[in-house]
Amino acid sequence: MKATLMYAAGDVRVEELPDPVLKEPTDAIVRVVRSCICGSDLHPYHSMKVSAQGETMGHEFIGVVEATGADVTSVRKGDFVIAPFAWSDNTCEFCREGLHTSCLHGGFWNNAEAGTQGGQAEAVRVPLADGTLVAVPGIGEDSPLLPSLLTLSDVYGTGWHAARSARVTDGDTVAVIGDGAVGLMAVLAAKQMGAEQIILMGRHESRTDLGREFGATDVVAERGEEGIAKVRDLAGGLGVRKVLEAVGHLPAYEQALGVVRDGGTIARVGVPQYSEAQLGWRFFGRNLTLTGGPAPARAYIEPLLPGVLDGSVNPGKVFDRTIGIDQTPEGYAAMDAREALKVMIRF
Repeated sequence: MKATLMYAAGDVRVEELPDPVLKEPTDAIVRVVRSCICGSDLHPYHSMKVSAQGETMGHEFIGVVEATGADVTSVRKGDFVIAPFAWSDNTCEFCREGLHTSCLHGGFWNNAEAGTQGGQAEAVRVPLADGTLVAVPGIGEDSPLLPSLLTLSDVYGTGWHAARSARVTDGDTVAVIGDGAVGLMAVLAAKQMGAEQIILMGRHESRTDLGREFGATDVVAERGEEGIAKVRDLAGGLGVRKVLEAVGHLPAYEQALGVVRDGGTIARVGVPQYSEAQLGWRFFGRNLTLTGGPAPARAYIEPLLPGVLDGSVNPGKVFDRTIGIDQTPEGYAAMDAREALKVMIRF
């Protein structure tokens, strides 16, 4: 099968790998119909050290079940399924609490120790298939809903996690930092949860226009102290009660500290690319709350799925370019150059 591998920063290749096979009775093999490139994939694209054998890539995919192990009961061959970006048993203590990314028996894609490969490939072995995969009856491989269904694998659930972690509710004023796909999904989620004012901090007009379509009431393109002052002014002078940080770089966290109101909440869902940040008196003395983390996307698929299926939401609009698997290196380059918001891979 064809699969995407990264060998070093900026070095992405599509190569032939052996087809995945069942290893455990709880496994399933999924033939991938759509996958995509995530903003978090750009972090190793910028910084990965040389790997002689390369590392598989991708953690978002939807597809059709091709085979199942003897113990799998919830999906069967031919089912169309959504795979969240972490696999889990959906039964352990943490899963029952809705924290599937901490599953006692689960893990993440592209983990050599766990024997998992990536979703930017023609097929994937899915461990703990009963707990991980969500079947969607009646969906064909040419359905116009495929882009939106694919967002349930990660970005829609991650944006939802940001708003939920911050406890966004009716009438709230919310600031969203970052106009990437996750930031735009955070805007959508905040709107769905009843936020009255949503200030999107981003400076790419095509993206912020989509943000307005998803529910942003204001856009602030400025950064640094100028951007902080403008957000505070829009929020009445004292700052914003709920801040959703969807970037993962230290300047974005510092922007969040600047715009949040005393007693407010910062929810981080951008994968942090720093190990140290301000948690001293500037944070403590203001009675701020810091929350967020990797989204338990599996917990959100079923609650969010009805809105996608009935067309009341269309998160798939974040995909602005579609390529074939052979063009995946070009897809990485386009996202890195901000020529594409989010690239979908068609198989």
